Amino acid sequence: MNISKMIEKIKTHPDYHKSGMILCHNGVVRETSRSGEEVTGLKVAVDHEKLKQIIDEQKKRPGIIDILIEINEDRNLAVGDDVMGLVVAGDIRENVIASLTDTLNAVKSTVTTKTEFFKE
Repeated sequence: MNISKMIEKIKTHPDYHKSGMILCHNGVVRETSRSGEEVTGLKVAVDHEKLKQIIDEQKKRPGIIDILIEINEDRNLAVGDDVMGLVVAGDIRENVIASLTDTLNAVKSTVTTKTEFFKE
């Protein structure tokens, strides 16, 4: 996963000239769980059909030019490794911020399943 390459790909979109903003999210494996336990790693599974549906829905929102998502799945990730890259391009910040937020929340709640590994 490379956020810079994702941005470069978005810049090749035929409607990129309508963009006024590119917003990115780069999720990484943190060293503690939400409950405070020390994490040694993480594994993520992805529902690709649901991911495609979410991206297709979000691209229909006003002002959204393109959305790219990459998720490191099916391998053990260590603390500090990239988990997910999300890049949204659109016309104005209100549209782009709302789309990134809604896309991220939908992916986290319905697309990905994570298994955390804890220090013993």
